[in-house]
Amino acid sequence: MEDRTVCGIHKISVIYILIFSLFIQHCWGNWMWLGITSVGVPEKMGCTNLPLTNKQKDLCKRKPYLLPSIKDGARLGIAECQTQFKHERWNCSTTKERSVFGYELTSGTKETAFIYAVMAAGLVHAVTRSCSAGNMTECSCDTSLQGTGSPTEGWHWGGCSDDIKYGTWFSRRFIDNSVRNSSAKGGDTLLSMNQHNSEAGRQAVAKTMSTDCRCHGVSGSCAVKTCWRTMAPFERVGNYLKERYEASVQVLDRPTRKFRRKDKDKRQEPIGKEELIFLHKSPNYCLEDRRLGVAGTRGRRCNRTSTGPDGCNLLCCGRGYNTHVVRHVERCECKFVWCCYVRCRRCESMNDMHTCK
Repeated sequence: MEDRTVCGIHKISVIYILIFSLFIQHCWGNWMWLGITSVGVPEKMGCTNLPLTNKQKDLCKRKPYLLPSIKDGARLGIAECQTQFKHERWNCSTTKERSVFGYELTSGTKETAFIYAVMAAGLVHAVTRSCSAGNMTECSCDTSLQGTGSPTEGWHWGGCSDDIKYGTWFSRRFIDNSVRNSSAKGGDTLLSMNQHNSEAGRQAVAKTMSTDCRCHGVSGSCAVKTCWRTMAPFERVGNYLKERYEASVQVLDRPTRKFRRKDKDKRQEPIGKEELIFLHKSPNYCLEDRRLGVAGTRGRRCNRTSTGPDGCNLLCCGRGYNTHVVRHVERCECKFVWCCYVRCRRCESMNDMHTCK
């Protein structure tokens, strides 16, 4: 079967893309992160009308130009959380509530730890990127290292290093102010836990930074190199935090004391700033629990041949799975024909799809 696409169809495609982008903005507008709308806030809406705490509103009024970075940071954090957990029983699901993550934001579990870490990291990353792009007057590049280096080894610091100091400072001011004003269950212990994990998220951005260099010399001989510090892509930050999540530490629930490991054999070991900590064990996320906001895994798509978390045995929690045959139709073998249309074939395939019982 053949399908012809006339050149004029591109106008219709553009219209569809615009409609789709508006739909995405509308959906994102329903997602709140610690009192802030992730995207879709009208430009005319002032800081007073935004769903923020009083301290956040004051900070927003003094620095309204940072609002786009706040939205970008929320978007980064939510998207990375869902990417890291898309194949697991808890898939970083969101709700239409202002808290976005619902129960998980206050459960004191490993999942709570990851949420606070990745959201704090997202804000640092977004603000720092905006600074390096020259979008703000309060910050720009990190020039503290310029002029130093190792002349004997043929390199020196220069270029535009990402200045994460400002992004880290703002993340602390914005998120920690919100945490202090929250009325989440668990009291002071949960508050301290969330602050620790937020700081671990900020540390992750610093830990994953890399050094980039450019060569200078005759015919590209690289006799001298100029080097600068660059933030890693946020995907790498997410991978780093996922590793911290897998090795997260359960701590004792003692609000008036310093956090200590619950494991008696390791209780004397100090807890590092980069470690994620949690108070309570996670539910198994297998069955729906509306009271806790757990969606369960019924109906989730699984991989029958995988032995990982996306495998049907693990994801379906031993309940088994259903197999459906899905007919997939797509355009293929497209060729441009002069002038002016694209000729394609319509290819059909039948695939098995497995979903948890």
